[in-house]
Amino acid sequence: MPAAHPSRLHQVDIELADRSYPIVIGHGLLRDAATWAGVPAAAQAMVVTNATVAPLYAGPLVQGLRTLHRSVHVVTLPDGEEHKNWQTLNLIFDELLRNACDRQTVLYALGGGVVGDMTGFAAASYMRGVPFVQVPTTLLAQVDSSVGGKTGINHPLGKNMIGAFYQPRRVVCDLDTLATLPQREFSAGLAEVIKYGPIADMEFLAWLEGNIERLMARETSALAHAVGRSCEIKAGVVARDEREGGLRAILNFGHTFGHAIEAGLGYGQWLHGEAVGCGMVLALDLSRRLGLVDGAFVERLVRLLERAGLPAVAPSLGVDRYLELMRVDKKAQGGEINFVVIDKPGSAAVRTAPQAVVREVIERGCRPA
Repeated sequence: MPAAHPSRLHQVDIELADRSYPIVIGHGLLRDAATWAGVPAAAQAMVVTNATVAPLYAGPLVQGLRTLHRSVHVVTLPDGEEHKNWQTLNLIFDELLRNACDRQTVLYALGGGVVGDMTGFAAASYMRGVPFVQVPTTLLAQVDSSVGGKTGINHPLGKNMIGAFYQPRRVVCDLDTLATLPQREFSAGLAEVIKYGPIADMEFLAWLEGNIERLMARETSALAHAVGRSCEIKAGVVARDEREGGLRAILNFGHTFGHAIEAGLGYGQWLHGEAVGCGMVLALDLSRRLGLVDGAFVERLVRLLERAGLPAVAPSLGVDRYLELMRVDKKAQGGEINFVVIDKPGSAAVRTAPQAVVREVIERGCRPA
């Protein structure tokens, strides 16, 4: 639960000219009015959360917002990736219209990546754009999905295929919310932390290898460093490529295979981070087969993922099914599948690959049916 004495441990700034904003990392931030200083002081605000998070953290957040907004409404969505769709999105619009919310109304996304993505998309769409703030309560959301302005919903034929780039006014990462996160979800978040090492920072990868037990124990100083460094890396990439014209695509390391796993199994069967972890192993094996990294580097990542409590062997969907699903990936162009590969440790690039090689990666890297 929120700490008695609020403390800011770290701040990372996203530099996007007039759309710049801070990522605030600390303890006891939700109920502290100082956390929200500088957010537009609209008459109305709406906290969007889910049925799991609402009983834990909606109260402290509403308390912290009382000095800023005259009315704070709360809308509670069903929990789970399988609810990231038009029907659930309309629950947000229903409440906004029911309460006669205007263009100044501020939306607060209190929850994990699903809540954050849907709240951001609702904010981008309602009256053609209202302000919103990300308040991520999962590790995955704190280090990845809440940062950078990607919003959207899933379609049965593809993940995150309907959405908009729309930046929040602030991201508030209260580390206290991680105390109530189930271990499986915490491990899933570590997948997105681990990905930053191979693509951008080998020193950070080495730090993770030396401190993974501290992270698994949720030690405060280790969490603050992991969240802070992850956000710094993502902030640097987003500042140079806000709309994923090129460089930002490297943040999707493991996601082409991972999204296929999620869609192929049915959303919600595997957590996003679990699928991305296996996706990174497949993408690294592809990098190896293309002659970019050696087998020892692949094994290094596999060991770290396993120490983080993550699966490292992908489920068998059938090679053709994987290829079918990956062709609707957002990086695909003209039917060609683009993969984020590691061109050398600490550096990533987007490339195509011979289909025969991709088939071999899938055949060798998936658990037999």
